[in-house]
Amino acid sequence: MVDKARIQGGVVNMLEVNLDVKAGETLLVMSDVPTHDEWLKSESDWLLRFLERSVLGKAVGEIASERIPEVRTEFYPFPSTGKSGTEPLPEVARKMKAADVLVAITTHSLSHTDAREGATRAGARVASMPGFLEEMFHPEGPMTVDYSAVASEATRLAELMTYVEKVGVKSSGGTDIGFSLKGRRARPDTGLYRKRGEWGNLPAGEAYVAPLEGSAEGRIVVEVGWYPGMHEEMIIIFRRGIVDGIEGGGDVGDRFRSLLRVDEREEPYLSRRNLAELGVGVNPKARRPDNILEAEKIRGTVHLAVGDNVHFGGKVKADIHNDFVIPKPDLILDGVKVMERGKLSLA
Repeated sequence: MVDKARIQGGVVNMLEVNLDVKAGETLLVMSDVPTHDEWLKSESDWLLRFLERSVLGKAVGEIASERIPEVRTEFYPFPSTGKSGTEPLPEVARKMKAADVLVAITTHSLSHTDAREGATRAGARVASMPGFLEEMFHPEGPMTVDYSAVASEATRLAELMTYVEKVGVKSSGGTDIGFSLKGRRARPDTGLYRKRGEWGNLPAGEAYVAPLEGSAEGRIVVEVGWYPGMHEEMIIIFRRGIVDGIEGGGDVGDRFRSLLRVDEREEPYLSRRNLAELGVGVNPKARRPDNILEAEKIRGTVHLAVGDNVHFGGKVKADIHNDFVIPKPDLILDGVKVMERGKLSLA
């Protein structure tokens, strides 16, 4: 049961501050709902979280209609895509393009899809919120951060990363990977999507960039507690820019071994294994490690992703985009350690 009274302040703040909704505009609040196959094959606990998020989306639409009646608000449930980064049905994409402002409170992310890109190219201001939880709207949650300060730091960090060629990420947990950013432009996820065509995550707070394809060598260690449902550490090995092996991880590891299939050299598996993103979190109110949307924004973390990056400066189009968060890492940019055990220094 969504506590509308407790979240309405956060919802209104999001609409007025983060998205700058205006009288006469069309606001589309959308949420995915489980498919027939997901009902049959998914565990009950997972389905319950899915449905709670869909109901949260409806409650956000209701609050918007009640508190900002001068904006034309519509809640739009749509069939699940099954995976983050997979395209929704054509009619969903058309609906997205028709909105002035779009709030996507989903389980499977639409961020790295042609549908989202088509909406922003048409002028929509988009908040993509995959995995969003009601508590994120609560007082002291990650949505209540000073977004002007977050935007300033994320922008400074993105500017720094844009002029970097060689990157190293290491952690006491065992992550040790290097890759190139040569010729790539980093971008800030500021949380302020107030101009035509702007988009990003909420909660926000990161700088991110697409690594040069084929350049990644090393390994990521996904630590226990830093991926939903994972109770055994998972090691992801990269060679020549793509995943070449996955060790451990229990059930989560099995899912990624099936999804990525390191022995396959054909599509879609080859594109899915691409090292797609480097991101650095800067939101001081983000805290929860087992929710990827929030965890990747935690100040003092780095996240690396596999799959699609064509929508933010890379060259690989894939039907997935999955992030893995590394706590308290060292981040080395062109030989300079700008983060040591999670402490970021931009001086």
